[in-house]
Amino acid sequence: MIRPLLALLLLSGSTLTGADTSTPNIIVQLTPELRTRVAVIPLEAAPFKDIIHLPGKVALNERQLARIGPSISGRVAEIKVYPGQEVRKGDVLAILNSTELSQAQAAYLKAKTQMTLQKMKAQRAKRLFEEGIISEAALREREAGLAESDVEVRALADQLSVMGMTALAVEGLNKSGLIHSLTPVTSSTDGTIIESKISVGQIAEISDEFFTVADLSTVWVSAEAPEQDAASILLGSDAEVHIAALPDHPFIGRIIYVSDTVKPDTRTVTVRISVSNPTRRLKPEMLAEMIITLHAEESITIPAEAIIRHRDRDHVFVQTHDDAFELRPVSLGSEHSGRRKVLSGLSVGDMIIAKGGFQLYNQRMLQQAN
Repeated sequence: MIRPLLALLLLSGSTLTGADTSTPNIIVQLTPELRTRVAVIPLEAAPFKDIIHLPGKVALNERQLARIGPSISGRVAEIKVYPGQEVRKGDVLAILNSTELSQAQAAYLKAKTQMTLQKMKAQRAKRLFEEGIISEAALREREAGLAESDVEVRALADQLSVMGMTALAVEGLNKSGLIHSLTPVTSSTDGTIIESKISVGQIAEISDEFFTVADLSTVWVSAEAPEQDAASILLGSDAEVHIAALPDHPFIGRIIYVSDTVKPDTRTVTVRISVSNPTRRLKPEMLAEMIITLHAEESITIPAEAIIRHRDRDHVFVQTHDDAFELRPVSLGSEHSGRRKVLSGLSVGDMIIAKGGFQLYNQRMLQQAN
Protein backbone atom coordinates (compact mmCIF):
# COMPACT_ATOMS: atom_id res chain seq x y z
CA MET A 1 0.00 0.00 0.00
CA ILE A 2 2.95 2.40 0.58
CA ARG A 3 4.52 2.15 -2.88
CA PRO A 4 1.34 3.03 -4.90
CA LEU A 5 0.75 6.05 -2.61
CA LEU A 6 4.33 7.25 -3.09
CA ALA A 7 4.03 6.85 -6.86
CA LEU A 8 0.80 8.83 -6.88
CA LEU A 9 2.42 11.69 -4.95
CA LEU A 10 5.42 11.82 -7.28
CA LEU A 11 3.19 11.80 -10.36
CA SER A 12 1.22 14.79 -9.13
CA GLY A 13 4.39 16.78 -8.38
CA SER A 14 3.82 16.54 -4.61
CA THR A 15 6.48 16.06 -1.98
CA LEU A 16 6.48 14.83 1.58
CA THR A 17 8.02 18.02 2.95
CA GLY A 18 4.72 19.84 3.65
CA ALA A 19 5.36 22.60 1.01
CA ASP A 20 2.58 24.14 -1.12
CA THR A 21 1.96 21.62 -3.88
CA SER A 22 -1.19 23.10 -5.45
CA THR A 23 0.70 24.09 -8.64
CA PRO A 24 3.46 21.67 -9.74
CA ASN A 25 6.54 23.39 -11.18
CA ILE A 26 6.06 22.46 -14.85
CA ILE A 27 8.00 24.52 -17.37
CA VAL A 28 6.19 25.14 -20.67
CA GLN A 29 8.21 26.02 -23.76
CA LEU A 30 6.78 28.41 -26.33
CA THR A 31 6.68 26.84 -29.75
CA PRO A 32 6.98 29.05 -32.84
CA GLU A 33 3.25 28.56 -33.42
CA LEU A 34 2.33 29.54 -29.84
CA ARG A 35 4.62 32.56 -29.98
CA THR A 36 2.36 34.11 -32.62
CA ARG A 37 -0.72 33.62 -30.43
CA VAL A 38 0.46 35.08 -27.15
CA ALA A 39 1.56 38.51 -25.94
CA VAL A 40 4.42 38.82 -23.46
CA ILE A 41 4.74 42.03 -21.42
CA PRO A 42 6.96 43.26 -18.56
CA LEU A 43 5.33 44.23 -15.28
CA GLU A 44 5.56 47.85 -14.13
CA ALA A 45 4.21 49.82 -11.19
CA ALA A 46 1.76 52.59 -12.04
CA PRO A 47 -0.92 54.64 -10.26
CA PHE A 48 -3.96 52.44 -9.69
CA LYS A 49 -7.27 53.42 -8.13
CA ASP A 50 -8.39 50.57 -5.95
CA ILE A 51 -12.14 49.88 -5.80
CA ILE A 52 -14.13 48.29 -3.00
CA HIS A 53 -17.62 46.84 -3.34
CA LEU A 54 -19.77 46.91 -0.22
CA PRO A 55 -23.22 45.36 0.18
CA GLY A 56 -25.68 47.73 1.81
CA LYS A 57 -29.22 49.02 1.76
CA VAL A 58 -31.19 52.22 1.27
CA ALA A 59 -32.20 54.02 4.46
CA LEU A 60 -34.11 57.15 5.44
CA ASN A 61 -32.21 60.41 5.69
CA GLU A 62 -32.43 60.86 9.45
CA ARG A 63 -31.52 64.52 9.13
CA GLN A 64 -34.81 65.05 7.29
CA LEU A 65 -36.99 62.82 9.44
CA ALA A 66 -39.54 63.76 12.10
CA ARG A 67 -41.51 61.55 14.45
CA ILE A 68 -44.54 63.55 15.53
CA GLY A 69 -46.71 63.00 18.55
CA PRO A 70 -49.08 64.98 20.77
CA SER A 71 -47.84 67.74 23.05
CA ILE A 72 -50.69 67.03 25.45
CA SER A 73 -52.74 64.03 26.55
CA GLY A 74 -56.25 63.59 25.22
CA ARG A 75 -58.52 61.57 22.96
CA VAL A 76 -58.09 61.51 19.17
CA ALA A 77 -61.08 63.27 17.66
CA GLU A 78 -60.09 63.46 13.99
CA ILE A 79 -57.32 62.28 11.63
CA LYS A 80 -56.46 64.62 8.76
CA VAL A 81 -53.70 62.73 6.88
CA TYR A 82 -52.71 59.18 5.95
CA PRO A 83 -49.53 57.37 4.80
CA GLY A 84 -48.27 58.49 1.40
CA GLN A 85 -49.67 61.99 1.73
CA GLU A 86 -47.40 65.01 1.26
CA VAL A 87 -47.48 67.59 4.07
CA ARG A 88 -45.93 70.98 4.76
CA LYS A 89 -44.52 72.33 8.00
CA GLY A 90 -47.42 73.56 10.15
CA ASP A 91 -50.10 71.41 8.47
CA VAL A 92 -52.66 69.91 10.85
CA LEU A 93 -52.27 66.13 10.99
CA ALA A 94 -54.83 65.27 13.66
CA ILE A 95 -57.19 66.86 16.24
CA LEU A 96 -57.22 65.94 19.93
CA ASN A 97 -59.96 66.54 22.50
CA SER A 98 -58.16 67.31 25.76
CA THR A 99 -59.59 68.05 29.20
CA GLU A 100 -56.04 68.95 30.22
CA LEU A 101 -56.14 71.78 27.67
CA SER A 102 -59.51 72.94 29.02
CA GLN A 103 -58.12 73.06 32.54
CA ALA A 104 -55.06 75.00 31.37
CA GLN A 105 -57.26 77.53 29.55
CA ALA A 106 -59.42 77.93 32.64
CA ALA A 107 -56.32 78.52 34.79
CA TYR A 108 -55.08 81.08 32.28
CA LEU A 109 -58.37 82.99 32.26
CA LYS A 110 -58.47 82.95 36.06
CA ALA A 111 -54.91 84.28 36.22
CA LYS A 112 -55.83 87.02 33.74
CA THR A 113 -58.75 88.04 35.97
CA GLN A 114 -56.52 88.08 39.04
CA MET A 115 -53.97 90.19 37.19
CA THR A 116 -56.68 92.72 36.28
CA LEU A 117 -57.68 92.95 39.95
CA GLN A 118 -54.06 93.31 41.04
CA LYS A 119 -53.56 96.04 38.47
CA MET A 120 -56.56 97.97 39.82
CA LYS A 121 -55.24 97.57 43.37
CA ALA A 122 -51.80 98.82 42.37
CA GLN A 123 -53.26 101.86 40.61
CA ARG A 124 -55.45 102.73 43.64
CA ALA A 125 -52.49 102.26 45.98
CA LYS A 126 -50.43 104.64 43.88
CA ARG A 127 -53.09 107.37 44.18
CA LEU A 128 -53.40 106.84 47.92
CA PHE A 129 -49.63 107.01 48.30
CA GLU A 130 -49.50 110.25 46.34
CA GLU A 131 -52.20 111.65 48.66
CA GLY A 132 -50.19 110.54 51.67
CA ILE A 133 -52.82 108.12 52.91
CA ILE A 134 -50.75 104.91 52.73
CA SER A 135 -47.06 104.22 53.21
CA GLU A 136 -44.54 103.43 50.48
CA ALA A 137 -44.30 99.88 51.84
CA ALA A 138 -48.01 99.35 51.21
CA LEU A 139 -47.60 100.66 47.65
CA ARG A 140 -44.69 98.33 46.97
CA GLU A 141 -46.72 95.40 48.31
CA ARG A 142 -49.51 96.11 45.79
CA GLU A 143 -47.00 96.46 42.95
CA ALA A 144 -45.34 93.15 43.91
CA GLY A 145 -48.73 91.43 43.78
CA LEU A 146 -49.26 92.80 40.26
CA ALA A 147 -45.81 91.58 39.14
CA GLU A 148 -46.51 88.08 40.49
CA SER A 149 -49.81 87.94 38.63
CA ASP A 150 -48.10 89.05 35.42
CA VAL A 151 -45.48 86.26 35.76
CA GLU A 152 -48.22 83.67 36.35
CA VAL A 153 -50.15 84.80 33.25
CA ARG A 154 -47.02 84.64 31.09
CA ALA A 155 -46.18 81.15 32.39
CA LEU A 156 -49.70 79.88 31.69
CA ALA A 157 -49.61 81.44 28.20
CA ASP A 158 -46.35 79.57 27.51
CA GLN A 159 -47.99 76.38 28.75
CA LEU A 160 -50.87 76.87 26.30
CA SER A 161 -48.33 77.38 23.51
CA VAL A 162 -46.62 74.10 24.38
CA MET A 163 -50.01 72.42 24.32
CA GLY A 164 -50.47 73.51 20.70
CA MET A 165 -52.28 76.83 20.95
CA THR A 166 -50.95 79.54 18.65
CA ALA A 167 -50.49 83.16 19.72
CA LEU A 168 -53.57 84.03 17.65
CA ALA A 169 -55.61 81.36 19.46
CA VAL A 170 -54.47 82.67 22.86
CA GLU A 171 -55.47 86.19 21.82
CA GLY A 172 -58.87 84.86 20.80
CA LEU A 173 -59.20 83.24 24.22
CA ASN A 174 -58.44 86.59 25.84
CA LYS A 175 -61.16 88.34 23.87
CA SER A 176 -63.93 85.72 23.98
CA GLY A 177 -63.21 84.00 27.28
CA LEU A 178 -64.55 80.80 25.71
CA ILE A 179 -62.75 77.53 26.53
CA HIS A 180 -62.07 75.08 23.68
CA SER A 181 -60.84 71.57 24.39
CA LEU A 182 -59.74 70.78 20.83
CA THR A 183 -56.04 71.07 19.95
CA PRO A 184 -54.21 70.27 16.70
CA VAL A 185 -51.23 67.97 16.12
CA THR A 186 -49.14 69.74 13.47
CA SER A 187 -46.23 68.72 11.24
CA SER A 188 -42.82 70.07 12.26
CA THR A 189 -41.32 69.58 8.78
CA ASP A 190 -42.07 69.21 5.08
CA GLY A 191 -42.22 65.67 3.75
CA THR A 192 -44.24 62.51 3.21
CA ILE A 193 -46.24 60.59 5.79
CA ILE A 194 -44.47 57.22 5.74
CA GLU A 195 -45.97 55.76 8.92
CA SER A 196 -49.11 56.34 10.98
CA LYS A 197 -49.87 54.89 14.42
CA ILE A 198 -53.13 56.59 15.30
CA SER A 199 -56.85 55.83 15.30
CA VAL A 200 -59.97 57.85 16.12
CA GLY A 201 -60.94 57.48 19.79
CA GLN A 202 -57.45 56.52 20.86
CA ILE A 203 -56.27 57.88 24.21
CA ALA A 204 -53.05 59.78 23.48
CA GLU A 205 -50.09 60.40 25.78
CA ILE A 206 -47.20 62.78 25.28
CA SER A 207 -44.82 59.82 24.76
CA ASP A 208 -46.85 58.49 21.78
CA GLU A 209 -45.59 58.74 18.18
CA PHE A 210 -48.51 59.34 15.84
CA PHE A 211 -46.79 60.01 12.52
CA THR A 212 -43.40 59.63 10.87
CA VAL A 213 -42.74 62.34 8.30
CA ALA A 214 -39.72 62.01 5.98
CA ASP A 215 -38.32 64.12 3.19
CA LEU A 216 -37.54 61.46 0.56
CA SER A 217 -35.89 63.83 -1.90
CA THR A 218 -32.60 62.49 -0.54
CA VAL A 219 -31.91 59.10 1.03
CA TRP A 220 -28.96 57.39 2.65
CA VAL A 221 -27.22 54.22 1.55
CA SER A 222 -25.46 52.49 4.45
CA ALA A 223 -22.88 49.70 4.29
CA GLU A 224 -20.19 48.07 6.42
CA ALA A 225 -16.59 48.40 5.22
CA PRO A 226 -13.75 46.12 6.42
CA GLU A 227 -11.64 47.92 9.00
CA GLN A 228 -8.52 47.76 6.79
CA ASP A 229 -10.29 49.83 4.11
CA ALA A 230 -11.76 52.47 6.44
CA ALA A 231 -8.70 54.74 6.47
CA SER A 232 -8.79 55.00 2.66
CA ILE A 233 -12.45 56.10 2.49
CA LEU A 234 -12.56 59.88 2.36
CA LEU A 235 -15.46 62.03 3.55
CA GLY A 236 -16.94 64.20 0.81
CA SER A 237 -15.78 61.98 -2.05
CA ASP A 238 -18.21 60.54 -4.58
CA ALA A 239 -19.31 56.93 -4.70
CA GLU A 240 -21.48 54.87 -7.02
CA VAL A 241 -24.57 52.97 -5.91
CA HIS A 242 -26.17 50.06 -7.73
CA ILE A 243 -29.66 48.94 -6.74
CA ALA A 244 -30.63 45.32 -7.41
CA ALA A 245 -34.24 46.31 -8.13
CA LEU A 246 -33.14 49.11 -10.51
CA PRO A 247 -30.35 47.51 -12.59
CA ASP A 248 -30.71 49.99 -15.47
CA HIS A 249 -29.67 53.07 -13.53
CA PRO A 250 -26.62 53.54 -11.27
CA PHE A 251 -26.79 56.39 -8.76
CA ILE A 252 -24.02 58.76 -7.68
CA GLY A 253 -23.82 59.86 -4.06
CA ARG A 254 -21.48 61.60 -1.65
CA ILE A 255 -19.83 59.98 1.36
CA ILE A 256 -21.15 61.86 4.40
CA TYR A 257 -20.18 59.55 7.25
CA VAL A 258 -17.42 57.11 8.15
CA SER A 259 -17.74 55.78 11.69
CA ASP A 260 -14.96 56.55 14.16
CA THR A 261 -15.37 53.15 15.81
CA VAL A 262 -15.04 49.54 14.66
CA LYS A 263 -17.80 47.06 15.40
CA PRO A 264 -16.05 44.37 17.47
CA ASP A 265 -18.24 41.50 16.32
CA THR A 266 -17.81 42.08 12.56
CA ARG A 267 -14.58 44.15 12.47
CA THR A 268 -16.29 46.62 10.15
CA VAL A 269 -16.86 50.36 9.98
CA THR A 270 -20.19 51.94 9.02
CA VAL A 271 -20.09 54.03 5.84
CA ARG A 272 -22.99 56.22 4.75
CA ILE A 273 -23.69 57.91 1.40
CA SER A 274 -26.25 60.62 0.66
CA VAL A 275 -28.01 60.12 -2.68
CA SER A 276 -30.39 62.51 -4.44
CA ASN A 277 -33.81 60.93 -4.99
CA PRO A 278 -36.01 63.46 -6.85
CA THR A 279 -38.12 60.81 -8.62
CA ARG A 280 -38.58 58.69 -5.45
CA ARG A 281 -37.24 55.58 -7.24
CA LEU A 282 -35.02 54.79 -4.27
CA LYS A 283 -37.06 53.36 -1.44
CA PRO A 284 -35.92 52.61 2.13
CA GLU A 285 -34.81 48.99 2.73
CA MET A 286 -33.92 48.38 -0.96
CA LEU A 287 -30.80 46.24 -1.31
CA ALA A 288 -27.84 48.16 -2.69
CA GLU A 289 -24.19 47.81 -3.62
CA MET A 290 -21.84 50.66 -2.73
CA ILE A 291 -18.85 51.07 -5.07
CA ILE A 292 -16.10 53.30 -3.70
CA THR A 293 -13.04 54.28 -5.71
CA LEU A 294 -10.11 54.82 -3.36
CA HIS A 295 -7.22 57.23 -3.92
CA ALA A 296 -4.62 56.19 -6.51
CA GLU A 297 -1.39 54.52 -5.36
CA GLU A 298 1.59 52.91 -7.09
CA SER A 299 0.72 49.27 -7.71
CA ILE A 300 1.51 46.39 -10.03
CA THR A 301 -1.47 45.48 -12.17
CA ILE A 302 -2.08 42.82 -14.80
CA PRO A 303 -4.71 42.51 -17.54
CA ALA A 304 -7.70 40.47 -16.45
CA GLU A 305 -7.26 38.21 -19.51
CA ALA A 306 -3.79 37.20 -18.24
CA ILE A 307 -5.32 35.35 -15.29
CA ILE A 308 -5.56 31.55 -15.47
CA ARG A 309 -7.92 29.90 -13.02
CA HIS A 310 -6.32 26.65 -11.86
CA ARG A 311 -7.44 24.52 -8.92
CA ASP A 312 -9.62 27.33 -7.57
CA ARG A 313 -6.74 29.80 -7.50
CA ASP A 314 -5.56 32.65 -9.71
CA HIS A 315 -2.38 32.00 -11.69
CA VAL A 316 -0.26 33.77 -14.27
CA PHE A 317 2.31 32.41 -16.73
CA VAL A 318 5.69 33.96 -15.82
CA GLN A 319 8.82 33.73 -17.96
CA THR A 320 11.67 31.79 -16.35
CA HIS A 321 14.16 32.14 -19.23
CA ASP A 322 14.00 32.70 -22.98
CA ASP A 323 10.74 31.13 -24.22
CA ALA A 324 10.15 29.06 -21.07
CA PHE A 325 7.24 29.84 -18.76
CA GLU A 326 5.85 28.52 -15.48
CA LEU A 327 2.32 28.81 -14.05
CA ARG A 328 2.69 30.85 -10.86
CA PRO A 329 -0.06 31.35 -8.21
CA VAL A 330 -0.83 34.98 -7.42
CA SER A 331 -2.98 36.91 -4.99
CA LEU A 332 -5.05 39.61 -6.66
CA GLY A 333 -7.11 42.57 -5.50
CA SER A 334 -9.87 44.57 -7.10
CA GLU A 335 -10.46 45.06 -10.83
CA HIS A 336 -10.61 48.46 -12.52
CA SER A 337 -10.78 49.19 -16.26
CA GLY A 338 -9.98 45.59 -17.13
CA ARG A 339 -6.92 45.30 -14.84
CA ARG A 340 -6.40 43.53 -11.52
CA LYS A 341 -4.19 44.73 -8.71
CA VAL A 342 -1.41 42.31 -7.70
CA LEU A 343 -1.18 41.75 -3.95
CA SER A 344 1.54 39.06 -4.01
CA GLY A 345 3.25 36.55 -6.30
CA LEU A 346 4.69 38.94 -8.90
CA SER A 347 7.37 41.65 -8.96
CA VAL A 348 8.25 44.63 -11.13
CA GLY A 349 10.20 43.43 -14.18
CA ASP A 350 8.58 39.97 -14.37
CA MET A 351 7.63 38.98 -17.90
CA ILE A 352 4.14 37.48 -18.11
CA ILE A 353 1.77 36.13 -20.73
CA ALA A 354 -0.77 38.95 -21.02
CA LYS A 355 -2.82 37.42 -23.81
CA GLY A 356 -3.29 33.89 -25.11
CA GLY A 357 -2.39 32.18 -21.85
CA PHE A 358 -5.12 29.60 -22.36
CA GLN A 359 -3.19 28.15 -25.33
CA LEU A 360 -0.14 27.73 -23.09
CA TYR A 361 -2.28 26.25 -20.35
CA ASN A 362 -3.55 23.52 -22.69
CA GLN A 363 0.02 22.62 -23.55
CA ARG A 364 0.93 22.50 -19.87
CA MET A 365 -1.95 20.14 -19.11
CA LEU A 366 -0.76 17.84 -21.92
CA GLN A 367 2.78 17.84 -20.50
CA GLN A 368 1.47 17.07 -17.03
CA ALA A 369 -0.64 14.20 -18.32
CA ASN A 370 2.35 12.71 -20.12
